[in-house]
Amino acid sequence: MTNIIVAFPKPENAKSIRNVLVRNGFTVTAACTTGAQALSQLEDYNEGIVVCSFRLVDMVCMELYDCLPKGMEMLVVASPNFIGEVDREGIVCLSMPLKVNELISTVGMMTQSQERRKRKRRQAPRERGEKDQEAIRQAKELLMGRNRMSEDDAHRYLQKCSMDSGTNMAETARMVLAAMRY
Repeated sequence: MTNIIVAFPKPENAKSIRNVLVRNGFTVTAACTTGAQALSQLEDYNEGIVVCSFRLVDMVCMELYDCLPKGMEMLVVASPNFIGEVDREGIVCLSMPLKVNELISTVGMMTQSQERRKRKRRQAPRERGEKDQEAIRQAKELLMGRNRMSEDDAHRYLQKCSMDSGTNMAETARMVLAAMRY
Protein backbone atom coordinates (compact mmCIF):
# COMPACT_ATOMS: atom_id res chain seq x y z
CA MET A 1 0.00 0.00 0.00
CA THR A 2 1.50 3.28 -1.14
CA ASN A 3 0.69 6.43 0.81
CA ILE A 4 -0.50 9.33 -1.32
CA ILE A 5 -0.66 12.96 -0.23
CA VAL A 6 -2.57 15.46 -2.36
CA ALA A 7 -1.54 19.15 -2.17
CA PHE A 8 -3.36 21.90 -4.09
CA PRO A 9 -3.81 25.55 -3.11
CA LYS A 10 -7.61 25.37 -3.49
CA PRO A 11 -9.18 22.96 -0.96
CA GLU A 12 -11.90 21.92 -3.42
CA ASN A 13 -9.26 20.86 -5.98
CA ALA A 14 -7.37 18.86 -3.35
CA LYS A 15 -10.57 17.14 -2.22
CA SER A 16 -11.74 16.33 -5.75
CA ILE A 17 -8.36 14.81 -6.70
CA ARG A 18 -8.38 12.85 -3.41
CA ASN A 19 -11.92 11.59 -4.12
CA VAL A 20 -11.01 10.48 -7.64
CA LEU A 21 -8.01 8.55 -6.34
CA VAL A 22 -9.94 6.96 -3.46
CA ARG A 23 -12.79 5.92 -5.79
CA ASN A 24 -10.20 4.16 -7.94
CA GLY A 25 -8.71 2.16 -5.07
CA PHE A 26 -5.77 4.29 -3.95
CA THR A 27 -5.05 5.16 -0.31
CA VAL A 28 -4.89 8.93 0.14
CA THR A 29 -3.38 9.88 3.48
CA ALA A 30 -4.17 13.59 3.36
CA ALA A 31 -5.42 16.44 1.21
CA CYS A 32 -3.45 19.65 1.91
CA THR A 33 -3.39 23.24 0.68
CA THR A 34 0.21 24.14 1.60
CA GLY A 35 3.61 22.56 1.23
CA ALA A 36 4.13 22.81 4.99
CA GLN A 37 1.00 20.74 5.63
CA ALA A 38 2.18 18.13 3.14
CA LEU A 39 5.62 17.97 4.77
CA SER A 40 4.10 17.57 8.24
CA GLN A 41 2.00 14.66 6.92
CA LEU A 42 5.15 13.09 5.47
CA GLU A 43 6.94 12.93 8.83
CA ASP A 44 5.35 9.55 9.48
CA TYR A 45 6.27 8.08 6.09
CA ASN A 46 9.49 7.49 4.20
CA GLU A 47 7.82 6.29 1.01
CA GLY A 48 4.86 7.43 -1.02
CA ILE A 49 3.64 9.84 -3.67
CA VAL A 50 2.84 13.54 -3.46
CA VAL A 51 0.33 14.72 -6.07
CA CYS A 52 0.44 18.52 -6.23
CA SER A 53 0.02 21.61 -8.36
CA PHE A 54 2.94 23.66 -9.64
CA ARG A 55 2.36 26.44 -7.13
CA LEU A 56 1.12 25.97 -3.58
CA VAL A 57 0.25 28.72 -1.10
CA ASP A 58 3.70 28.75 0.50
CA MET A 59 6.08 27.22 -2.08
CA VAL A 60 6.45 25.86 -5.59
CA CYS A 61 6.62 22.15 -6.33
CA MET A 62 10.42 22.08 -6.76
CA GLU A 63 10.92 23.49 -3.25
CA LEU A 64 8.58 20.84 -1.87
CA TYR A 65 10.39 18.13 -3.87
CA ASP A 66 13.73 19.19 -2.37
CA CYS A 67 12.28 18.67 1.14
CA LEU A 68 10.79 15.23 0.48
CA PRO A 69 12.27 12.10 2.10
CA LYS A 70 14.34 9.96 -0.27
CA GLY A 71 11.64 7.35 -0.95
CA MET A 72 8.95 9.86 -1.96
CA GLU A 73 7.93 10.58 -5.54
CA MET A 74 6.10 13.60 -6.94
CA LEU A 75 3.42 14.02 -9.56
CA VAL A 76 2.87 17.64 -10.61
CA VAL A 77 -0.40 18.64 -12.25
CA ALA A 78 -0.01 22.01 -14.01
CA SER A 79 -0.75 23.98 -17.14
CA PRO A 80 1.58 23.25 -20.09
CA ASN A 81 3.51 26.55 -19.71
CA PHE A 82 4.37 25.73 -16.04
CA ILE A 83 5.36 22.13 -16.82
CA GLY A 84 8.29 23.52 -18.82
CA GLU A 85 9.55 25.14 -15.61
CA VAL A 86 9.71 21.85 -13.71
CA ASP A 87 13.39 21.12 -14.10
CA ARG A 88 13.95 18.31 -11.61
CA GLU A 89 14.66 14.77 -12.64
CA GLY A 90 12.32 12.41 -10.86
CA ILE A 91 9.24 14.63 -10.99
CA VAL A 92 6.42 13.26 -13.13
CA CYS A 93 4.15 15.85 -14.78
CA LEU A 94 0.59 15.84 -16.11
CA SER A 95 -0.81 18.81 -17.99
CA MET A 96 -4.10 20.57 -17.38
CA PRO A 97 -6.90 20.10 -18.17
CA LEU A 98 -6.53 16.86 -16.25
CA LYS A 99 -8.03 13.69 -17.66
CA VAL A 100 -9.12 11.25 -14.96
CA ASN A 101 -7.84 8.17 -16.80
CA GLU A 102 -4.39 9.79 -17.22
CA LEU A 103 -4.26 10.61 -13.51
CA ILE A 104 -5.30 7.08 -12.52
CA SER A 105 -2.88 5.34 -14.90
CA THR A 106 0.03 7.60 -13.93
CA VAL A 107 -0.54 7.17 -10.19
CA GLY A 108 -0.96 3.43 -10.81
CA MET A 109 2.40 3.23 -12.58
CA MET A 110 4.10 5.23 -9.82
CA THR A 111 2.52 2.98 -7.17
CA GLN A 112 3.65 -0.18 -8.95
CA SER A 113 7.16 1.24 -9.25
CA GLN A 114 7.29 1.93 -5.51
CA GLU A 115 5.96 -1.54 -4.67
CA ARG A 116 8.59 -3.13 -6.95
CA ARG A 117 11.38 -1.19 -5.22
CA LYS A 118 10.02 -2.22 -1.81
CA ARG A 119 9.99 -5.90 -2.82
CA LYS A 120 13.50 -5.62 -4.23
CA ARG A 121 14.79 -4.14 -0.96
CA ARG A 122 13.12 -6.88 1.07
CA GLN A 123 14.62 -9.60 -1.12
CA ALA A 124 18.14 -8.16 -1.12
CA PRO A 125 20.48 -10.32 0.91
CA ARG A 126 21.39 -8.78 4.22
CA GLU A 127 24.96 -8.38 5.38
CA ARG A 128 25.82 -10.47 8.43
CA GLY A 129 27.33 -8.70 11.38
CA GLU A 130 30.63 -9.73 12.91
CA LYS A 131 28.93 -11.49 15.85
CA ASP A 132 26.77 -13.53 13.48
CA GLN A 133 29.75 -14.48 11.30
CA GLU A 134 31.72 -15.46 14.39
CA ALA A 135 28.87 -17.68 15.68
CA ILE A 136 28.63 -19.42 12.29
CA ARG A 137 32.40 -19.92 12.14
CA GLN A 138 32.49 -21.38 15.69
CA ALA A 139 29.55 -23.70 14.98
CA LYS A 140 31.24 -24.96 11.82
CA GLU A 141 34.49 -25.59 13.71
CA LEU A 142 32.61 -27.44 16.44
CA LEU A 143 30.78 -29.61 13.88
CA MET A 144 34.02 -30.26 11.98
CA GLY A 145 35.87 -31.26 15.16
CA ARG A 146 33.21 -33.38 16.85
CA ASN A 147 31.50 -34.93 13.84
CA ARG A 148 34.46 -35.10 11.48
CA MET A 149 32.69 -33.02 8.82
CA SER A 150 34.33 -31.01 6.10
CA GLU A 151 33.72 -27.26 6.16
CA ASP A 152 31.27 -27.60 3.24
CA ASP A 153 29.36 -30.36 5.05
CA ALA A 154 29.20 -28.30 8.25
CA HIS A 155 27.95 -25.30 6.28
CA ARG A 156 25.28 -27.38 4.50
CA TYR A 157 24.24 -28.90 7.84
CA LEU A 158 23.75 -25.41 9.33
CA GLN A 159 21.84 -24.29 6.24
CA LYS A 160 19.53 -27.31 6.36
CA CYS A 161 18.88 -26.93 10.08
CA SER A 162 18.22 -23.25 9.51
CA MET A 163 15.67 -23.95 6.79
CA ASP A 164 14.03 -26.77 8.75
CA SER A 165 13.65 -24.65 11.89
CA GLY A 166 12.70 -21.43 10.09
CA THR A 167 15.49 -19.44 11.70
CA ASN A 168 18.39 -17.60 10.14
CA MET A 169 21.81 -19.23 9.99
CA ALA A 170 23.28 -17.19 12.83
CA GLU A 171 20.48 -18.24 15.21
CA THR A 172 20.89 -21.84 14.12
CA ALA A 173 24.64 -21.63 14.71
CA ARG A 174 24.00 -20.30 18.24
CA MET A 175 21.58 -23.17 18.92
CA VAL A 176 24.15 -25.70 17.69
CA LEU A 177 26.80 -24.11 19.89
CA ALA A 178 24.51 -24.15 22.93
CA ALA A 179 23.44 -27.77 22.34
CA MET A 180 26.92 -29.18 21.66
CA ARG A 181 28.76 -27.46 24.52
CA TYR A 182 26.94 -29.54 27.15
